[in-house]
Amino acid sequence: MDNKTAGFVGLGHMGRPMAANLLRSGWDVTLWNRSDGALDDLENLGGRRTPDVAGMRDLPVIVFMLPDLPFIEEAAAGLLESWRAAPPRSGTAVVVMSSVSPSGVQDFGREVQRASHGNAAVVDAPVSGGTAGAVDGTLAIMAGGAAKDFWTLEPLFGAMGTTVRHMGPLGAGSLAKACNQLIVGTTTAALAEAAELAERSGMDPAALFEVLAGGLAGSRVLEVVGPRLVSKDYRPTGPAKFMHKDLSFVLDSARAAGAAVPMAVAGVELYAELKRQGLGDQDLAVVRQAISQLSDAHAGHATEGTDSA
Repeated sequence: MDNKTAGFVGLGHMGRPMAANLLRSGWDVTLWNRSDGALDDLENLGGRRTPDVAGMRDLPVIVFMLPDLPFIEEAAAGLLESWRAAPPRSGTAVVVMSSVSPSGVQDFGREVQRASHGNAAVVDAPVSGGTAGAVDGTLAIMAGGAAKDFWTLEPLFGAMGTTVRHMGPLGAGSLAKACNQLIVGTTTAALAEAAELAERSGMDPAALFEVLAGGLAGSRVLEVVGPRLVSKDYRPTGPAKFMHKDLSFVLDSARAAGAAVPMAVAGVELYAELKRQGLGDQDLAVVRQAISQLSDAHAGHATEGTDSA
């Protein structure tokens, strides 16, 4: 891509450092966010704000990094209305980098094509690596869409990530991210269970995780999330409630493919319980607190059964 010009919509925990890395890589970035704080900081790096997303209508690339597809559709409504009245230039790319439904992003792609009179295409390119990867520019980016669109966008992705792959047609990136979340969500839950079991049995969870890291149970999830689970540090780097959403996408995709996903089924219920406990806005590691509260409830029921006997 010769013209390093892009719009960026959504400057939260992930979007803000991703947009900053684009600016540091020499991109001319137009920014939109609901709140002004992140906009102020990114203007200092050379970014330019626009009062609404429709103001990006003539840019060759518009990136969306909002919590879910309904937020993207709401933010893009004025943009699409503008394109219905006057189509954008041919080859315009709308890049969805959020974790969204694979089938939902395909529907959104068809709507964008209709609104733009065929001149704009959607590429779904969700990311993995957390806020640390977003800050360091080392995200894994899994993209779905036409191959020609992916190769055009590769310089954009390269400014934000180090592992960038074209996974297939539109929706394939979101399916890959759903698989990623299946592994991250259930592994984090298993580590949380292990930490809680160890501590309630009189063992030091830090010592347990240290020895696990040296064996087959070692993983990037253990490396990144393990210290938070041990210290019970639940300050949000990304809200835990989003894991319930992402694992629900796994179930939807599994139904469409005819695949059995028993771990995802268990994970959806656990993270639903986490939300019911009011923990959804805290970090993913707070799944340990959810398990702790389930353990207390289980112990209480066991005591009641003993007393009644």
